[in-house]
Amino acid sequence: MPMPTEERLSQLVAGLVERRGFDLEGVAIVAAGGQSRLTVVVDSDGPADLDSVAELSSEISVVLDDAAVFGESPARLDVTNPGVDRPLTAQRHWRRAQGRKVRITLRPGAEPPDPGGSTRFDARVGPLGEETVALVLGGKQKPHRVHVPLADIEQAVVQVEFSPPGARELELAGGVAPGRPQPAQDDDLVIPATPASPATPASEPSEGIVE
Repeated sequence: MPMPTEERLSQLVAGLVERRGFDLEGVAIVAAGGQSRLTVVVDSDGPADLDSVAELSSEISVVLDDAAVFGESPARLDVTNPGVDRPLTAQRHWRRAQGRKVRITLRPGAEPPDPGGSTRFDARVGPLGEETVALVLGGKQKPHRVHVPLADIEQAVVQVEFSPPGARELELAGGVAPGRPQPAQDDDLVIPATPASPATPASEPSEGIVE
């Protein structure tokens, strides 16, 4: 049986994810050693409700069973969050990244927010506007806030931090988004999923994988 496409899997699970109050950030499927592994990446504004995630995982497993997308082949299911070092590609990503350090690359022709500055720089994310985002430049030493049009940003990737930001730096950013970990604390949180295996009968549950 041919491997199901990620587009097909996204279509199958998108409604369930939305009803549980999450956003579907992507699906990924990997086949190795005769077994498929499906990872469903979800996110939300608030802290993860582990009970809701577990129920979502069980519901996804049932849907995949009913659709027989993997046939008789064994498969494993993981439901997880995007991790800290994710690209910011939608407004909801910027909103949830408030207080985090990001590496910004401006589009060609865009003016740096600081005169004479580079078009590639690190900044801390502040409040999101309709068409702009507040960024705190200068780090701990000389923090100051600027506003950059979202249309001028070609790429933005959250950075893993090993030390907490300065108090003034974080104040200018407006703090960390509600429900999100503080910078340099628990950056690699993985949302545990209910053990699931779409091709395994319910009477013979497989062990889930949490990395």
